[in-house]
Amino acid sequence: MDSSITITPRFSVKMLEQALRLYTPSLSEKPLAEFLADKCDDLGFENIRIDDVGNLIATKGSGSPKILLCGHMDTVPGKIKVRNDNGHIYGRGASDAKAPLMAMLLAAASAHNDNGTVVFAAVVDEEGNATGIKSLVKQKLDIDYAIFGEPSSIRNITIAYKGRIAINLKINVGDSAHASAPWLAKNAIEESYVFTSAIKQALEGDQNGKAKSMMLTAVITEIKGGTSHNVTAVECDAIMDIRIPVDMNCKMVGEKIATTVQEVAKKQGVNAFYSVLDETEPFEAPHNSPLVRALTLGILDVEKSRPQLIRKTGTGDMNIIGNSLNIPVVTYGPGDPHASHTVDERVSTDEYLRSIEVFKQMLYHLKRLHVNQKDSGK
Repeated sequence: MDSSITITPRFSVKMLEQALRLYTPSLSEKPLAEFLADKCDDLGFENIRIDDVGNLIATKGSGSPKILLCGHMDTVPGKIKVRNDNGHIYGRGASDAKAPLMAMLLAAASAHNDNGTVVFAAVVDEEGNATGIKSLVKQKLDIDYAIFGEPSSIRNITIAYKGRIAINLKINVGDSAHASAPWLAKNAIEESYVFTSAIKQALEGDQNGKAKSMMLTAVITEIKGGTSHNVTAVECDAIMDIRIPVDMNCKMVGEKIATTVQEVAKKQGVNAFYSVLDETEPFEAPHNSPLVRALTLGILDVEKSRPQLIRKTGTGDMNIIGNSLNIPVVTYGPGDPHASHTVDERVSTDEYLRSIEVFKQMLYHLKRLHVNQKDSGK
C-alpha cells in the first residue's frame, strides 16, 4: 500500500489495542512480530524481516540521518483485559512498552521519506535476558542515532542509565559444628555477612549529598547456605546487585570488590571466591547532540514546554547499544513508568497520540540538525 496512508487518531488507537490483545510474555512474541510485519508492509516500509531470535526489523526512507527507533514486544506475565475507558487504554504492555513501540512505528510511517532513514526494530526478551537487543547489536546496524521506546512520560527524556555488576560470592569455612557448640567452627552464613557488609561499605561510603542517580549502590538480592537447622553452615552463596553511576565504570568498581574480598578473606581466615554474573557499563547520551536537541524541539512543538532530561537508576537496553556503537541514544515514550507491570497497566490515550506527533517532529528536526552539524564540520 502507498505510504501516504492516512494515520488518523482512531487508526492509531485501534493499532495499539490490536497489539495489546496479543499476549506476548518474554520469548512468546511471535504473534506480535507477525502482526507488525504485516502492518509495516501496509504502511510502506521496506526490507521487512524477522531475524533468527524473533526481532522484527523494517526500514523507511533513505539517506542521512539514519535513526533506529527500537522498542520491545515482550511484557511481564499476567493477562489484563484490553479496554478503552475514561481516557485510558488498559492492557498488559500498555505502558511497558507497547504504546511507545506503536507510537514510533506510526510516526515513522507518516514521516516524509526525505527525512532520512528510519530503522524500526521491535525486539524480544527485554524483560528477560535482553536476547533481542544483544542480537541486534551483533548485526552491526549502520545508524547515527537511536531511541528506545520506554515509558518516560511525554515531557521527560531519559539520557542516562546506570551500569550494573552482579556477583556471586561463595564462602567456604571448611568445617561445620553442632549448633550447640558454635565455637568449634566458623559459620559460612555469618562470614558471608562480614564480606557483604564490607563490600557495601567500600562501595557506598562517602556519598553524602549525591543525587540517587549518581550514587553507587550495592544490595544483597539472594542468599543460600546451610544444610540443617542444628548444624553451622560450611558454605554460603550470596548474590549482590551493584548499580554504577555514569561517572564510574565496571573496571573501577570491579577492582574495589576484588581488593575488599581479598582483605576480608585474609583478616577472617576463610576462603572466599566471587564470580561476575553480569556486567553492563553505564551510559549517558551527550546533552547537546542533534538527537537530544531534536527530541527537545519535538516536545516543545507539541507540549509547549521544555522537557526534563533525566538520569535513571536502572539499567536498560540503551546501555548495550550506546556503548557498543558509540552513538547518541536516548530513551523516550508515552506512559507512566509507575503503571508498568501493575495489575491495571494503562496509558493515557491523549498522551499516546501526542507522543506520535512528538516522534514525527523529532524526525523533521533531526534531519535539519544533522545536516547543520555535518556542515559545521563537527
